[in-house]
Amino acid sequence: MYLEDTIVAVATPPGRGAIAIVRLSGPRAIEIALKLWRPRRESARIIAHRLQLGDIRDPENGNMLDRAMCVLMRAPRSLTGENIAELHCHGGVYLVRKIVALAAAEGARIAEPGEFSRRAFLNGRIDLTEAEAIADLIDARSTGALHQSLAHLAGALAARVHSLREQVIAIRAHLEAEIDFSDQEIDLPSYQAIAADVATLSENVTVLYQSFTHGRMIREGARAAIIGKPNVGKSSILNLLLGVERAIVTAVPGTTRDLIEESVDLDGYSLVLVDTAGIRENPEEVERIGIKRARAAAEQADLLIAVFDSSRSFDAEDAAIIELVQGRRGVALLNKHDLPQRISVDDLRSQGLLLQVMNFCAVTGDGLTQCRETLAREIEELAGGE
Repeated sequence: MYLEDTIVAVATPPGRGAIAIVRLSGPRAIEIALKLWRPRRESARIIAHRLQLGDIRDPENGNMLDRAMCVLMRAPRSLTGENIAELHCHGGVYLVRKIVALAAAEGARIAEPGEFSRRAFLNGRIDLTEAEAIADLIDARSTGALHQSLAHLAGALAARVHSLREQVIAIRAHLEAEIDFSDQEIDLPSYQAIAADVATLSENVTVLYQSFTHGRMIREGARAAIIGKPNVGKSSILNLLLGVERAIVTAVPGTTRDLIEESVDLDGYSLVLVDTAGIRENPEEVERIGIKRARAAAEQADLLIAVFDSSRSFDAEDAAIIELVQGRRGVALLNKHDLPQRISVDDLRSQGLLLQVMNFCAVTGDGLTQCRETLAREIEELAGGE
């Protein structure tokens, strides 16, 4: 990356759309933009930091390509701290590519991924926490992730890091003063006071470090594997939690043979639901592979959603599920509560199931609200708050 280069890229998502933005940044950004775009009235005064209407033309032959808006931002009053020009054109795929190609023909270089943010960082327009916050804001998949990235963009994390830095500087200054001026009659902090400051600093660093788990959970979401023996309604529960028909549901046991992953916003958290193959004894070869993946998914998950069929008697396959979830966080659903009951919540508890158990019906949605609330509470406890 060369800061003396002028770079160009499309700032809006790829593909056809109503409006697209072509952004240039660098020493020649404004010069190149004005070769492609001119105001509709030749006498119009071009004012920086103001969107103005004009025409985009091919510099080689003068042919008009589009009627578009342009905004010029002169250094250092811009995102990157450099001269910036933005062309707000119509979002046709060919048109946008043509404008970028014309800018490149005039001397601009196609920007590398993240290069605008990198230049903003190198030019002191944003710090590292703000650069990361921009990436997190773009990738946010839940309300919680959105709020967290906005807080970091506003400087919440930077303020905490700055406070730690100030504490380190103060401790270092006290130590250096003790070394340099210990033989002089100067009132200096005692070693005990400095040690207390170091202990406080250590505690503050630990608190910040521990908050990473909470932040990661908000940003990336928790993973919840839906497990159970075949035909207990795992795929139906996945569809119900998602609110869409994502997984195939049939009365034939063993329909799900591979992992199905989908995300859902759960009270501000992104929860990645993983539907797995039914775990049973003596499966066929293809199903055996699916069960192996199901067990691996359960081991890697933050939470488990164990599903049992209340209309069938408790058996060894149910016992295997209870063994699999022991010592883990999550919830147990006694599904098919609309059918005649053969096992109850108390029966599962008597078999040693420690997870919270609730009656559920994937057909009617009975128990869905309680299930969602329980999962949200589990995620909050897993994240540890902040």
